[in-house]
Amino acid sequence: MTDFGQLLREKIDIITGQWVEALYQDEQIETTQDLTHKAVRNSLPIVLKALATVLSRSEESDAKTLVETALEHGFVRAQQGFDPSEIAREYRLLRSIIFEVLEADLVSSSPIEILRAVRLIDTVVDEAIARCFVSYTEQRLKELEQLQSQLKLTNQELTRLVRASQTNLSQLAHELKTPLTSIIGYSDLFLRQQRQSTSVKDSVPNLESIERVLQGGRQLLRLINDALEISRYEDGKMALQPAPIDVQTLIKIVIEMVEPLAITKNLQIEVEADRAPDTVLTDALRLQQILTNLLSNAIRYTDAGVIQITCAVLPDQQWMIQITDPGMGIAPEDQKQIFEPYFRGKLGEQSAVKDGTGLGLAIVSRLVKLLQGSIELKSQVGVGSTFTVVLPLAVADGEASTVPNDRAKQSGQQSARQSER
Repeated sequence: MTDFGQLLREKIDIITGQWVEALYQDEQIETTQDLTHKAVRNSLPIVLKALATVLSRSEESDAKTLVETALEHGFVRAQQGFDPSEIAREYRLLRSIIFEVLEADLVSSSPIEILRAVRLIDTVVDEAIARCFVSYTEQRLKELEQLQSQLKLTNQELTRLVRASQTNLSQLAHELKTPLTSIIGYSDLFLRQQRQSTSVKDSVPNLESIERVLQGGRQLLRLINDALEISRYEDGKMALQPAPIDVQTLIKIVIEMVEPLAITKNLQIEVEADRAPDTVLTDALRLQQILTNLLSNAIRYTDAGVIQITCAVLPDQQWMIQITDPGMGIAPEDQKQIFEPYFRGKLGEQSAVKDGTGLGLAIVSRLVKLLQGSIELKSQVGVGSTFTVVLPLAVADGEASTVPNDRAKQSGQQSARQSER
């Protein structure tokens, strides 16, 4: 009599390896492309060991471990950003690979043994899927509640900003209030329905509805936070906290943050920092914001090729960092306005990327000024763009506390232009 539990235990590594490889190769499971093998594998070996005890005729069934591991898997997949359809597909692949690996042993067994093994494997995998979706849904609902709380606070802040009335910011706030109120209302309704229900609604349509709310909410929060950043600068409330900074380490941190975006577009990021300063005295947070926004923009507007980061010391106690992309480029008429808030450039009849807030480069230009530096743009449509930021090796003590409110000077100079082209 064949002990399928023992056979499965002996082939756990084979099944795990084939499953992980299948997830990477499956074009319908895109999230795995940004994860390591360890993160993709997650707790599958533990699930398979528990399944082996269920199939075994000599061991006691370890159903408790199976349930706990499947629940943990759902939490992890929610944190990793998996879609419900991706989770359903990964379990479908797991079922297929288990049967494929055990096929030879199944064929050589009696019909009764085959039926028992197939029935138990199907039952265990189905139970794992169900438990996984329960915890996945709980995690998503928790995130939804947190987002709802953030949105309510942000809605109150928007109301305050509308009363304060800066022309552009007030207009933006009015435009955001309608979809923001809709998201808050929908999420509140959904959460109340969940609390009133005795069972968790973990169907794919319900989970996808949650995803849509979360996606819309995150986009609105990003847009609002960018607008608030501009507002703080305009009001002279943005303070510097200078400290010695290791430039190359900071560049590495920024690259690690945006690298998943580059990987999804098959873009390479190269750094030339042989002549970079070892340390500079500046505000690490503001410098990181500048580099993150510029590098994210380069990735967003580039479809293929290499994005180059160049860093070097300059004369007169200055240094520069330059980001060059082979992207779509910026038209000459748009270059004059590219640092202005809410401006979005165009390439011929093609509008700029839709998810841009029109504030990124405006924030960059103001942060560069806050760090007592300058920014220069050189760009050609269809060839690419180069942004060069020149900063002092050490910010001056007299300007390191806050930025004065100089809107009158800005109206004449228009030094700040805009970000997400």
